[in-house]
Amino acid sequence: MKILKAFLIVIIGIIVLAMVAALFISKDYAVEREVTINKPKQEVFDYIKLLKNQDHYSIFNQLDPAMKKTYHGIDGTVGFVYAWDSEKKEAGKGEQEISKITEGERIDMLLRFKEPFEANDNAYMTTEAVSDSLTKVKWGFSGHMNYPMNLMPVLMNMEKSLGKALQDGLNNLKTTLEK
Repeated sequence: MKILKAFLIVIIGIIVLAMVAALFISKDYAVEREVTINKPKQEVFDYIKLLKNQDHYSIFNQLDPAMKKTYHGIDGTVGFVYAWDSEKKEAGKGEQEISKITEGERIDMLLRFKEPFEANDNAYMTTEAVSDSLTKVKWGFSGHMNYPMNLMPVLMNMEKSLGKALQDGLNNLKTTLEK
């Protein structure tokens, strides 16, 4: 009985410590990765501003080849929405909407996750000419998690796991465009 009581006290202590730590952890998170592609900036931008092209490079789009996808609007323009619905928990259900385009420079997207959890995040991709035939592409995500869920990015090591997915996607983009 003493062992069980001690075990419960330790568990309660860990939970209380985590809840107190969450008070001091940022509620906002951001992850960004980059790659340099051997193609002119406008060619790269024209490709990435079309959300349907993410099927060719995004790790997220490749989680479930059988996921149901729907599109609303004109791809590559503000207001275009790409929605997905998957039976696989890793892919879940949600939608991505183009919220702003700075032509040749940046595309901003709103992400609305519905399953397996609800969240609203932001994503963006930027292009920067390194030379006439070399382009730096950055892909980033940012979001907000209220207390005590703000502990999740730390526990899940969001920087590492989301960062790897972004980098893998950018590496796929580089391979696709440099063919």
